[in-house]
Amino acid sequence: MTLQKNAGAVRRFAKFARFGAWLQNLPNKIVPPPFRLIQIGSAFWQSRALYVAARLDIAGALADGELSIETLAERVAADADALYRLLRMLVAMGVFEEVADRRFKNNKLSSWLRPDHPSSIRAMVLMHNSPEMSRPWFERLEQGVCSGGVPFESAHGQAFYDYMDNHPEFDALFAQAMDSVEALAGDSFAIDFDWSRFERIIDVGGSKGAKSIAILKHHPQLKALVADREQVIQGAAQFWQQKGEGAALQRMSFEACDLLLAVPKAHSGKDIYLLSAVLHGFDDETSVTVLRNVVQASAGSGATIAVMEMVMPDNRADTGTASFDMQMFVNTRGRERTLDEWWRLFDDCGLVLQEVVCLQTFGKIMVLRAVHSTGRT
Repeated sequence: MTLQKNAGAVRRFAKFARFGAWLQNLPNKIVPPPFRLIQIGSAFWQSRALYVAARLDIAGALADGELSIETLAERVAADADALYRLLRMLVAMGVFEEVADRRFKNNKLSSWLRPDHPSSIRAMVLMHNSPEMSRPWFERLEQGVCSGGVPFESAHGQAFYDYMDNHPEFDALFAQAMDSVEALAGDSFAIDFDWSRFERIIDVGGSKGAKSIAILKHHPQLKALVADREQVIQGAAQFWQQKGEGAALQRMSFEACDLLLAVPKAHSGKDIYLLSAVLHGFDDETSVTVLRNVVQASAGSGATIAVMEMVMPDNRADTGTASFDMQMFVNTRGRERTLDEWWRLFDDCGLVLQEVVCLQTFGKIMVLRAVHSTGRT
């Protein structure tokens, strides 16, 4: 029996996504090629302008009101003329609104940069444009493309996750950014998949448990165990308590683990392992190690395994999907995988792919079960 829910809405989302991809490529058809190439080549100007606006917390300073550039400059400790020129560019991009001469307020886009927005993506903008993430793109991309090496490792002398372990501030920023992923992905993973068949989620590599919290809100019969690195889940319960998630939090527990060594054991067939955006950060060998640890932990229980990841098309990937894959190339030894590439990983671990559940977002949930043989059935 399928675990897919809201099939009609999911199909409509897929149609809108294809239309969005077509619109995104429309400038390539109507803008003269030299000008279009210049637009693409200077797109980083826009990302840096947005980053500085997030760093200065302009959206937070504006809050629900409007301010003159002089007052705003004073509040964010900036030069008024320079700040005006920055905001003029951002307004032209559709971020912030100039309501009168040199007076600004937040608009629909910039509001999501406010720290007090319930689904703020400020941390995500700061993380992706941080020196740690920017240097590999600016300084080491060509070298990485030519050698096949990881630009992040070349730029920083450490693998991505090792670097986070040794740099608490960046680790904290990364964790904050991951907590805001729901603002991008929505809650379709909680409503388009039939979680009601299960009693407990084992959220492996689940950070503080944002996805588990979202699922528990929709399914009051569920419990969740969130397993991740000690420094990631430390203080997670207090974090959610401060967010006012006391009711769902009562059905959650946390456990420190190194998923490359072992993961929490399943109790029964009513358990479901969730690995959300975990494996795309690893190469195939490491991904197999993680999956085999899950298989071992689920042995004899009949537990289901749900891998929520992007599934790359075999050809003609859209800009967003291809960009995610390049981000993984620049920073890790991982990748976004096609369905055939996922098949090969699962086969190597003695897993059978039972179903691919589509969502109203860019990811899918691949439903797996451990079997004695590695053949596809």
